[in-house]
Amino acid sequence: MEVTVLKPGMSTTHQKILQLVKNDQILVSEHGYNELADDDILLKDILTSISSSIVIEDYPDYFKGPCILLLQHDCNNRPIHVVWGIPLGKQSPAVIVTAYRPDPDRWNANFKQRKK
Repeated sequence: MEVTVLKPGMSTTHQKILQLVKNDQILVSEHGYNELADDDILLKDILTSISSSIVIEDYPDYFKGPCILLLQHDCNNRPIHVVWGIPLGKQSPAVIVTAYRPDPDRWNANFKQRKK
């Protein structure tokens, strides 16, 4: 039996997503694929940068299953927001719900907080 130890400041949802990605238990939703294409984001960049991701918003009790908005970066260090989820009642896979380039008019300079 594997025990998950939370790192300080890391949510349970984030930890689960990291473990699922590490184990290659990943699914990209149809909407996610469309958004990746629309914003010229490579799946490889999302998978590579998840280990250094930062939690922006965490919804552990979301009605479709736990989900989380992460700040990640592509190979050119451009920011990407990625919504990851785990289907309700399931332990896997980690689902890329959507991914997009955050709009500087809607987010602060480090893309971690919405502008008011």
